Amino acid sequence: MSNLISVTGHLCNDYILTVEEYPPVGESRRVIARENYFGGGAANIAVGIARLGGESELISAVGRDFPGSPYERHLKELRVKTSFFESPENCSTAFMVNTTAGDQITYFEWGAGEAFARSESPKRDFIHMATGDAAYNIGVAKNAGFASLDPGQDVKYYTKEQLEELFANIDLLICNNFELDIMADTTGMTHQDIIAAVPSAVITEGKAGSTLYRGSVEKIPAVTVEAADPTGAGDAYRAGLFTAWKKGFDLADACRVGAVVSSFAVEKIGTQTNLPTWEEMKLRFESAFGELPQ
Repeated sequence: MSNLISVTGHLCNDYILTVEEYPPVGESRRVIARENYFGGGAANIAVGIARLGGESELISAVGRDFPGSPYERHLKELRVKTSFFESPENCSTAFMVNTTAGDQITYFEWGAGEAFARSESPKRDFIHMATGDAAYNIGVAKNAGFASLDPGQDVKYYTKEQLEELFANIDLLICNNFELDIMADTTGMTHQDIIAAVPSAVITEGKAGSTLYRGSVEKIPAVTVEAADPTGAGDAYRAGLFTAWKKGFDLADACRVGAVVSSFAVEKIGTQTNLPTWEEMKLRFESAFGELPQ
C-alpha cells in the first residue's frame, strides 16, 4: 500500500497586518507590522506532513503568479508532490488584520481557487479534502479509497443535498464546533445526527482540545504552550493526525500526535513557520502524553 497522503484544497498567499485597534467606518489606523507568509489550508497540511517525514501530495489551484515564485521553490525544497489546476488569475490570497489585543478579521480573494469548480475531481487512494468546492469534493470522495473531509469556512456555501452526499461517501469528518453548527443549520440535523452519519469524526475545540467519535467518545487534550498566533493550528493538527495514522497508529493516538504538532504551529506567526520534524514532535509528545506508540 502506498504511503502517499494526498491533500486537496487551497494554496494561498497570506498577508498579515497588525494594528492597535480596528477603526470606526470612515477612519483609519496605523499599521504596526506587515508580513507575508505561505498559506492555504491544503498547502499547510501537505507541508506539515512533509516536515514530519511523510510523503505528501498537494492537489490545488495556482495562478499566473505561482511559476518561479518563492512558494513554488518552497514546496520543491520540501519534496511535496504537486498536481495543479492552472488559472489566469493570481493565486488565492488572504488578508488578515490582527489587533494587538488578539482579534482577527480576514478578507479572502478567491483568485485561482475558482478553478476547482470547473476541474475534474482526481482519483486517489488516500485523500483529505481541506475545504473547497462542494461538487468537486463530492467527486473526490466518490473516487477515493479513503476520504476525509474538512469543510472549513466554505461550508456556508454547501447545500443540504451536497452535505448529505458527502457524509455518505467519506470515512472521516474533521471540523470545529462553528462548522458543525453551520452543517446542522443547513441540513436540519443535530450535531449527533451528523456524527452518526459518518464512520468517524474529530471535532476540534481550540484550547479545550478535540473529541474523537467512532462509536465511542474519546477526549484528546490540547498541548498547552505560549501561543503567538492561532492561525494554522487546525491544519497542523491534521498533518500530525494523517502522518501518524499512515504509520499505523490508532486513530486516538494519531489525534494526540495532531495535538502536539498543533502546539508547535501556534508558537510563531505564520501557518508554516514552526512545523516540527518527527523527532521534535516525539520529544514533546512524550512530555505531554508519555511514550510514543510504536
